[in-house]
Amino acid sequence: MATILSIPSRDDVLRMARGTTDITGQLLDTAQNLTRIAINTFDPRDGSGAEVLRVLRQTTAELAEASASPQAQEAFYRIVETLTRLGASGAPLAVHPVSEPAQALLAALGDSLLPVLDAVEPAVEEFAAALGELVEATSPLLPATAGVAAGMLLALAPLLRSAAEILRDSSPELHRIADALTAALAPLMPRQVALAERAAAAGANVVRATLPPLADLTEAAAATTKAARPALIAGEEFLVAGLERIQPLLLSGASRTGRVARAMAVRVSAAVSPAADRGVVVAVTPG
Repeated sequence: MATILSIPSRDDVLRMARGTTDITGQLLDTAQNLTRIAINTFDPRDGSGAEVLRVLRQTTAELAEASASPQAQEAFYRIVETLTRLGASGAPLAVHPVSEPAQALLAALGDSLLPVLDAVEPAVEEFAAALGELVEATSPLLPATAGVAAGMLLALAPLLRSAAEILRDSSPELHRIADALTAALAPLMPRQVALAERAAAAGANVVRATLPPLADLTEAAAATTKAARPALIAGEEFLVAGLERIQPLLLSGASRTGRVARAMAVRVSAAVSPAADRGVVVAVTPG
């Protein structure tokens, strides 16, 4: 016997009509906004609309031509293949039971780290600014550093190739080593797990017993630091004043050391380099 569908009530019909009207109004408002954006962007009154259209047409034509190249097609194929693999491997991970404690851990870390991040934000911004100034100041050294790094990488490449060939040729021996280690370590794993649980319990007890005296010690150290703050500030001011006083001596000593080093470098270069051809000296004596 066929099931007779129930007729919607008047309230249901009115609710559906209101929902449809609201959605239609939102879509019309959105279309109106997009139309206004297009009119404002391509307004031909100042002549900019035709130029924007020309640039868009040229850009899209170049993109279409570039996307049809074999390199672009190969790149698109790799991207799609990678996304497919990620989807195929990520979907089981998302519903795996192991993901539940990981999600709980991320949620707990997020809730506990937000106040910490808010507190350290000024310090991080100041550190980032100082780091940027340091990088800008040391930028003349970057080309030399890059050259040294490139040379080291070029020197390591033959070693890596040799190591790869040796390991590839020694694959049976590596399998034997792995099998031997597995056979030796597998019986020890349950015992290690039990010892780890006992160590964790003992460590937790030690931490619980240590935290109250550590809190007392921290409070005492904070009170002592607060009381000794004037003396610390005075010591810092004395140290800075001493550095400012000996700064001229340090600068003069560095300059003198640099001159001596340059003079020694000139002498060493003259001793190592081959002697230049000496000219003939003619002495003229009056008759």
